[in-house]
Amino acid sequence: MAIVDSDYKCIYVDIGAYGKDCDSGVFKETVFWKLLETNQLNIPHAETVITNYNLPYYVLVGDEAFALSTNLLRPYGGKNLCIKKRVFNYRLTRLRRYVEYAFGILANKWRVLHRPLNVSKEFAKDIVKAWVILHNVVRERDGFHSEGKQIIHRGSHGLNDLERIPIHGRGGTNANYIRDSFANYFISPAGDLPWQLNKI
Repeated sequence: MAIVDSDYKCIYVDIGAYGKDCDSGVFKETVFWKLLETNQLNIPHAETVITNYNLPYYVLVGDEAFALSTNLLRPYGGKNLCIKKRVFNYRLTRLRRYVEYAFGILANKWRVLHRPLNVSKEFAKDIVKAWVILHNVVRERDGFHSEGKQIIHRGSHGLNDLERIPIHGRGGTNANYIRDSFANYFISPAGDLPWQLNKI
């Protein structure tokens, strides 16, 4: 299980779960998830960064295997979706590719990862941890750095509008509101991509 940034570097990994275990269940057992859910990661709160769109600064993006929460976006389910939901799912798919590409880059750099490791489980964990560290070092030294990164420094008087939205459980109303806000932004003139309607 890995969380990857836009430079294909692993910012968090959890190694050792069985492949048959569901991704959402594995993620919810990690230290990262527990700190995220208890607001101990010092992630900046939401502000109205773009006029009329109250979007969180940072969210995690997962596939259908993950549960929707205020901190983790997943695609809308179903087949007969409206244009807004299809655009949202397309945009999320574009973001999810970063983690897939990161694993591909790592496996192709150390091609021994294309076959099973013939070592004990504990030693395999140590080997994979070492590869992840080396992967990040190589990405830092030789890798692609995404252009257009913008760091926004929050003022001390910023509004935390999401705290005013009623929260019902881990997912529920608040998580759906956040996902719908992103979906609305992606089809607005401020947030649309010229080609996105051709891709859905």
